[in-house]
Amino acid sequence: MRKKTSLQSPFKKGEQRLPSLKKRKEILQNSLQRLRILYPQAHCELIHQNPFELMISVQLSAQCTDARVNQITPKLFERIKYWEDLATIAQEELEQYIYSTGFYRNKARNLIGCAQGVLGEFQGKLPETLKELIKLPGVGRKTANVVLQTAFGKTEGIVVDTHVTRIARKLHLTTSKNAIRIEKDLEEVCPQKDWAEIGDLFVWYGRKMCTAHHHSCDCLLSDLY
Repeated sequence: MRKKTSLQSPFKKGEQRLPSLKKRKEILQNSLQRLRILYPQAHCELIHQNPFELMISVQLSAQCTDARVNQITPKLFERIKYWEDLATIAQEELEQYIYSTGFYRNKARNLIGCAQGVLGEFQGKLPETLKELIKLPGVGRKTANVVLQTAFGKTEGIVVDTHVTRIARKLHLTTSKNAIRIEKDLEEVCPQKDWAEIGDLFVWYGRKMCTAHHHSCDCLLSDLY
């Protein structure tokens, strides 16, 4: 009796296969077309008046909702209006303002370090390139991309947060959980002119309709999952 043999899969156990590049591009464009109709005014929801306030708000939004950040920043921005104010405030005092956003000690330390970096390395002016922004304490690619796109109208990458990660994985645009890898996978299927838009639209969709707790997702894009 001939012994049965099995073909070994080229994929690791549990590893998902991505659709073809052409198919992923189709899925993405279909998604964007629908989301543009649903959210024509999608934008960054952090309330700010200038790049200085936006940088602070984005850093505070890590592991925290934009709504919570918007609640605490009015009093904070009464106390700190310029980079010099933030660079010289006592960390303990800053922590009192931002306590409810979580991870307040690290955030306070990074915000003060960021202000000192802007003053010391960039002569008090927030830089307008990704390469320079990520040199500042507390500033990763997500924060830098938000600031560049929202404050300066410049696009060097795609904003990848928890919502973008979840939606991109559901749509089979990526199999990764690594933000940098996800950003690269999305850039591969998305024209650069849409890089800023995809972040805003996926974030709004993830917050308002396809939430982390809404597993059935019988909603706008569910037929694409």
